[in-house]
Amino acid sequence: MTYIVNDKCISCKYTDCVEVCPVDCFYEGENMLVIHPDECIDCGVCEPECPPEAILPDTEVGAAEWVEFNLQKSLVWPNITERRDPLPEADENLDKTNKFNTQFVDKPASQN
Repeated sequence: MTYIVNDKCISCKYTDCVEVCPVDCFYEGENMLVIHPDECIDCGVCEPECPPEAILPDTEVGAAEWVEFNLQKSLVWPNITERRDPLPEADENLDKTNKFNTQFVDKPASQN
């Protein structure tokens, strides 16, 4: 089993989850995070830290489709190991739906 990040993270990108991850398996896109499913040790400490509830075990309904997405993006996006401020628009996007179709940016995070 592994944990995944779904589209609820898009345009929020809270990184509280990154700070508690013991194996540094989070990767950062322009406006969301993903988890490398082969690096995740299924400890679950990240799940309660996510304000938009975007982190789920792959056994939850609808999560299986996100495993491949998380894997593919984690292979090209940079690893993130420290907490950062969320996106400026995070609070206003917290409860929005259909964010993958309307807000997803398919780019790695800028390396500053």
